Amino acid sequence: MTAPATLDSTPETPAADGGRGAGRRYGLVAVAVAVVVGLVLGYAGGLLTPRLTRPGDTSVEAGFARDMTAHHAQAVEMGLMAFQRATDPEVRGIGGDIASGQQGEIGTMQTWLRSWGLDPTGSQPRMAWMPEGMATVKDGLMPGMATPAEMEQLRAAQGRAFDVLFLNMMIKHHLGGIHMIDGVLDASDEPDVVRTAQTMKNTQQTDLTNLRNALKRLGG
Repeated sequence: MTAPATLDSTPETPAADGGRGAGRRYGLVAVAVAVVVGLVLGYAGGLLTPRLTRPGDTSVEAGFARDMTAHHAQAVEMGLMAFQRATDPEVRGIGGDIASGQQGEIGTMQTWLRSWGLDPTGSQPRMAWMPEGMATVKDGLMPGMATPAEMEQLRAAQGRAFDVLFLNMMIKHHLGGIHMIDGVLDASDEPDVVRTAQTMKNTQQTDLTNLRNALKRLGG
């Protein structure tokens, strides 16, 4: 699992911003705590359902858990950047929600793999678990994922330009994630996997509505 990275920010002085800098830092700590709590709850949730059979190393379920963990990890990184640096309050809130929610889902998927006796990484190529899935991988990136150049562009952006870029990138990211979720929903009959994947899809569809509305409001 790729751990999400937080970015350094320039401290703000109370004299300059009336204490908003301190409030933002406290808020960042709160989201960081929520990410950790979400991860722990995700691990716990993944242990609740006993199984008589276990998916194998090359199963649809194992491939989805591994690939979606990597996909989510990038969303967590982007979400934390938005919460820390976005100028628009709604964009900050969306970023924090995505970071904490998807970190919890990472915990659930990693717990599945452990409970199935499988390694976090497998022998299969990315997206091999999904019919024609490997054709969707471009330069090692799964559907919707940002390229290294795009991530660098997001890190360098400031102000409203950052907000609009984040919204556009996360819309693309979620659309790719939903494509992957549909793949596991079509192929899996594991009750816990199907239930969790459907919850993921519902959450990301709601996120997409909020992301698009924010982008429209900001004139993106």
